[in-house]
Amino acid sequence: MTPEFTPLEQVTDALQAQGWALLAPADVAALAGTPLAQLDALIPAWENLALDEYLKDGGRYRRRRHASFVQEGDALALSAHRAHWQPVEYNALHGGMHRMFAPVLPETIEQPGWQGLLTALGRVCTAARGTRTWYVEAHQFRIDTTDGIGRPTPEGAHRDGVDYVAVILVGRQGIKGGETRIFEADGPNGKRFTMTAPWTLLLLDDATVIHESTPIQPLGEHGHRDTLVITYRAGGFQDASEA
Repeated sequence: MTPEFTPLEQVTDALQAQGWALLAPADVAALAGTPLAQLDALIPAWENLALDEYLKDGGRYRRRRHASFVQEGDALALSAHRAHWQPVEYNALHGGMHRMFAPVLPETIEQPGWQGLLTALGRVCTAARGTRTWYVEAHQFRIDTTDGIGRPTPEGAHRDGVDYVAVILVGRQGIKGGETRIFEADGPNGKRFTMTAPWTLLLLDDATVIHESTPIQPLGEHGHRDTLVITYRAGGFQDASEA
């Protein structure tokens, strides 16, 4: 289904009113303060991701890298590499596990498109929620059809246990499926659409909505779907001590 994009000037209002906003690629570049070409310069980094060895379904369809940051105002600082952890309440499949993924490469983090995008999204979160220190986790994902089918969200419809989640399409090749679905956490309404253009960005209020992406299948011999998922959380990174 065709996405209905949120005008850039209405992003904060949309987040507060309905719990999500969907931005077109040109508006994502404008938000990040970078030409679209600087975002495109990040795309080759998805050719060098490491296999996710924690999938409980035994699949080999997901590759990823992970990095953590702390954002104060416009200052974004890389944190020491750390394990990704979620409680089982938010991730019934992989919650409760300390998952140490390969780090995002320094040459990726140093690119102006990466810096501009993460910092700009932190400013949006502040505009919607007020001044905070944001604890940011960035995940590069490639879901492929090595197993015949790839599952972007094997845990199903879920929340992430943070304040805001950004899901950004980096690219898709030779696949069908991968539909994005958003549901009210405490209501009957939902939206469904397929992100097809690189740098389409979905921003979610994690307390208001739950989300999932449907499995992908190859159109030919092989295919894949690349995304960048960035989470923003006030008060600290998720940690097992909170359980």
